[in-house]
Amino acid sequence: MKMTTLCLLVALLPTGACLADEALQANINEGKGVIKAFFGDLKGELEKGMKGQGPVGTIDICHKVAPQLAGAHAQMSGWQVGRTSLKVRNPNNAPDAWEAAVLKEFDARKAAGEDPMKLIKAEVVAEEGRQFFRMMKAIPTAEVCTKCHGTDIAEPVAAKLDELYPEDQARGFNVGDLRGAFTLKKPL
Repeated sequence: MKMTTLCLLVALLPTGACLADEALQANINEGKGVIKAFFGDLKGELEKGMKGQGPVGTIDICHKVAPQLAGAHAQMSGWQVGRTSLKVRNPNNAPDAWEAAVLKEFDARKAAGEDPMKLIKAEVVAEEGRQFFRMMKAIPTAEVCTKCHGTDIAEPVAAKLDELYPEDQARGFNVGDLRGAFTLKKPL
């Protein structure tokens, strides 16, 4: 009897692992969809701002609209949705310990030759006695990003950034640098 029970448990282990892998993959796929939708909306707003108002006017979009979009996508999806960086512009976007560790890992992976467009991390994390699914996807710096985040920022742009973000650290980036990451979290 004991041997039959043991064999049954051993036989069930791969299935349990398989179900866990399927659940993880389902969360990853869902998370990718949330990030894609949020990024698409944010990019669209920023592109409209750049065409209509230039970099100075677009700063207001980042300042006001980006948090609203993150909130709307959080409400629609049930995930916490945001952006973070090791060099934040808005102190409200400062990384927590898990996010900071992932951002450093992304930097190391990029330095080792990984494509920054494909840097992603997803895992189940225990926090305060609860399980959360956490996911981050890197945001590489594009050419247009350097107008507000680069090494050579025009004076009117710098003045507006100084006005809205007196503690701004999000400057000095070059094309291809890791600007930060989208970050998602949901309770399991």
